[in-house]
Amino acid sequence: MEAISPAIKPTLILPPRRTLRSDHALLSFRSFKNPTWNRRKIEVKTQAEKQLSSAQTIDFSDPDWKSKYQEDFEARFNIPHITDVHPDAVSYPSTFCLKMRTPVSPDFAEGYPSDEEWNGYINNNDRVLLKVIRYSSPKSAGAECIDPGCTWVEQWVHRAGPREKIYFKPEEVKAAIVTCGGLCPGLNDVIRQIVITLEIYGVKKIVGIPYGYRGFADNRLTEMPLSRKVVQNIHLSGGSLLGVSRGGPTVSEIVDSMEERGINMLFVLGGNGTHAGANAIHEECRKRQLKVAVVGVPKTIDNDILLMDKTFGFDTAVEEAQRAINSAYIEAHSAYHGIGIVKLMGRSSGFIAMQASLASGQIDICLIPEVPFNLHGPHGVLNHLKYLLETKGCAVVCIAEGAGQDLLQKTNATDASGNIVLGDIGVHIQQEVGSFTRSSC
Repeated sequence: MEAISPAIKPTLILPPRRTLRSDHALLSFRSFKNPTWNRRKIEVKTQAEKQLSSAQTIDFSDPDWKSKYQEDFEARFNIPHITDVHPDAVSYPSTFCLKMRTPVSPDFAEGYPSDEEWNGYINNNDRVLLKVIRYSSPKSAGAECIDPGCTWVEQWVHRAGPREKIYFKPEEVKAAIVTCGGLCPGLNDVIRQIVITLEIYGVKKIVGIPYGYRGFADNRLTEMPLSRKVVQNIHLSGGSLLGVSRGGPTVSEIVDSMEERGINMLFVLGGNGTHAGANAIHEECRKRQLKVAVVGVPKTIDNDILLMDKTFGFDTAVEEAQRAINSAYIEAHSAYHGIGIVKLMGRSSGFIAMQASLASGQIDICLIPEVPFNLHGPHGVLNHLKYLLETKGCAVVCIAEGAGQDLLQKTNATDASGNIVLGDIGVHIQQEVGSFTRSSC
């Protein structure tokens, strides 16, 4: 219930590091734009690149570099609070408690007394250690080092959870939920739980904005009243109760619409581009001195959101991917010198492809965006496929959609969210494999 910015701000940058997740996958946030109404871009990546450049200029000869780095890290990962804009904002005892309580009513004088003392709240100064492995050498498997000597540097991030003090009276809140981008398993579950949790706090006015950010400006789309009764069983259905879309109106138009509707709490469900938009909305609200909370919920099956161990929808994506892998394996195993190729989601990261490959146990080659590869040559993919056919008689390849884009001609086209339209690496691999096997096998 506190006023916070999106869970992942596009301007938050980790220092350069060696990891399976590529820096590009972690740091590149798509521009929030609308190809129809407005061509303006929110240049989030430019600011990110500036901060990355700053992180790369650490003076390791300075004996205090470690403490300075920690202070800089803490500052960059500081979560904005409602009191930053409204220092005189009044706080109230939290209305959230695990025990059943009497609903909020005008009978309460100036506050919301708890039923009894409850130690289930999170202190604002609580932190979670981001890195839990102390690598002794940059050559250690999976090493993530800041300096050449792989010095241990503590990196702490804010702990999530209910706070003892809140800054909105629940009866004065109008909360809105919006789902953007593509469909993702679990959207309805998240919508349902947000509504139920808001009602536990005592919020009565909850609405859904239809079809992403587009719903803020299209007069044909009316907001949907939400309550526990409305969302009770939506988790049993796929898709999104609110619908999804890419793109949308300008940030100014969105905030204008929020003011007109009286929305002072916005829950945004989406991925990189959606959160770039959420951050822009947050900044516009700060600029206008509005008492509005913008809360980001990371939604992407790609699992490529910074600081998230696992985004919702990822597990389901991996499970479904194994069905495709199993089908390709059966086809390849049943044919003479059969080769199965499975292309999976993964624009800038290969988590689905990697984990589905490991889980299935049927993949011989897994290609992901984080690891460059060559098709030709003695150490190329095609030469290894030839070896597999000679020794096993068949092979199965799993490839993330964003892998090997350097092998394809650039399209320079973008979708409604500003994402670059990728070339079809699956078709390219299929054609290359076909030509190679016909000539060499």
